[in-house]
This record gives sequence, structure tokens and C-alpha cells, in this order.
Amino acid sequence: MARYLGMRLLQAVWVLWATFTVSFVVLYLLPADPVAIAADGGAGNSPVDAAAIEELRARYGLDKPLWEQYLTALWNALHGDFGRSVATGQPVTKAIVDVLPSTLALTAFALVLALVGGVAVAVAASSTRLPRLRTALLALPPIAVAVPTFWTGLLLLQVFSFRLHWAPAFGGAGLRGTVLPALTLALPIGAVIAQVLAAGFASTWKQPFTAVALAKGASRSRVQWRHVTRPAAVPALTIAGVLVGTMLAGSVVVETVFARAGLGRLTQTSVLAQDIPVVQGIVLVTALVFVVVNLVVDLLYPLLDPRIATVGGRERAGDALEEVAARG
Repeated sequence: MARYLGMRLLQAVWVLWATFTVSFVVLYLLPADPVAIAADGGAGNSPVDAAAIEELRARYGLDKPLWEQYLTALWNALHGDFGRSVATGQPVTKAIVDVLPSTLALTAFALVLALVGGVAVAVAASSTRLPRLRTALLALPPIAVAVPTFWTGLLLLQVFSFRLHWAPAFGGAGLRGTVLPALTLALPIGAVIAQVLAAGFASTWKQPFTAVALAKGASRSRVQWRHVTRPAAVPALTIAGVLVGTMLAGSVVVETVFARAGLGRLTQTSVLAQDIPVVQGIVLVTALVFVVVNLVVDLLYPLLDPRIATVGGRERAGDALEEVAARG
């Protein structure tokens, strides 16, 4: 188990370093000049003082060679310092910390809704003996995946905010202001979880040990919870960890539709302003959240299947996911 944990930690460090390096190279090699944009200050076509631009470049260290900028940024990032925003001059860490709790709360709420909804649909489809009901339940996830997130958000706003007045339309706080954005973010994620879990149930029910358990007199519901759920949950747990990154990316659309202050809105404004330090800080924080969630998922694997704690166990989990996807 110690070796398994050590390998996962090394992989997490590698992912974070690779994310930092790739994002640094891509962002700093873009043809746009964020310093010129910041110096312009929205003045349009008005000429900008070249001395002011050079002063800003020196202030943010952009006048140094690229390799020196990289080493300085990497060293500072290791100490939690992502520099300052080119557009506002505010420390990037503070800008992210101010909005991160809102996005994490939204994402966590959406993940809970996605898990509850996805598991409920998959279990209902697996447990029912009515073919038409099973077909109807299994048809719901593909529909939810196909519907665009922004369209779902606008539809929920129209129904529950503008007509029923059950929730605030824009910028709401607290539970009432979070339900609709979380539901918008949860629907496609829960649909994917339902698809993978339902396929896992169907695959596991075909295994010989389920027939043996039924032959010994166990009820179908007992076999479902004691023998089928744990092995079938491994692929669903894998995909749930991967989808966390998708949820963070989806927060850009959701927070824009519902006018919520969060990491998504900060990403949008920073990209439009070509604010490279803020964009890179957001990329790294997102990668950190993704790595931590997947590390937790890695630690949960042995609880579902102790064989995964051995060398190559994660690969077997991946093979199981591929097999379920092929069967589904």
C-alpha cells in the first residue's frame, strides 16, 4: 500500500510540473502583448507611451529571457506566489483565493447532485424488471449529455426564476442562488456517471458469482448491493474523478449565464484581457484540484477492490472502464 501511495504522489507532482511548464510556454509565446493591452487601458487607438510599456515589462519581469522568467515563476509558484495581475496589479493568489470558495462550493454541490442522480438512474435501470421502464431510464443520460450546458441554464432560468420566482436569476448567494447553477453543471456529469455505472451493473450481473449468489437463495436486491455494486462502481469512480476537471471548466459557462462571481468569471475576464499571470495561476489551481481529487479516488480504489493496490492495479481499473464502455 505504501508503494502504491508513493507512486500516486509522484504522478501528482509530475502532472503539476508538466501543467506549469506547458501553460507557461503556451501563454508566454502567444503573439498578443498583455503589457500593451494593460497600458492602453481601454483607450482604443490612442497612442501608448513606449516608455510606460517598457516600465511595465520591467516591473513584471517580462524584459528578461524566457528561461529566466520560467525559473523565477517556477520558484515563486513553489512558494505559492503566482505574481501579480498585469491588468489590475493585484496579487494573483489573492485574486484566485477571493473567488475560489464560490466555485468550489458550486462544484462540490454539483458533484453531489450528479452522483446522487447518476447512481439513482443506474440503480433503478438495473433493478427494474420492466423492459420499457429500463429502456426509458437508460435513454435519459444520452439526452442530458447532448443538451448544451448554456441552453440548460437558460431554460432553468426561464422556468424557475422568471416564471416561478423560486430562485434568483443572477448573482444569487446561499442555497437558493446555488441550486440552479449546480443543477445546470450536474446534469451532463450525472448523465455520464449514470451511463458508465449502468453499463458496469449490466456487465457485473453477467458474471458467474451473481448466478451463484442467486442460486443460494439471495434476493436480487441483496445481490445488487452486496455483490454487484462494489465491482461495478470502480469504472464510475474513475470517470467521476476525471469529470471534476470538466466541471471546473464548465463553471466558466455556468457562472457567465448566472452572473456568479467565481473562478469561471475570473477566467473569462483574464483571457479577454490577456492577463497571463492570472490565467496561468487559474490553470495551476485547477490542476491542483484535479490532482487532489484523483489522488483521493486512487486511495478509494483499494476499498472497492484490494487487487488495485498492487502494481498495475490502476491499469486494471482503466481496463475495466474500457471494457464497460465497449459493452455500453
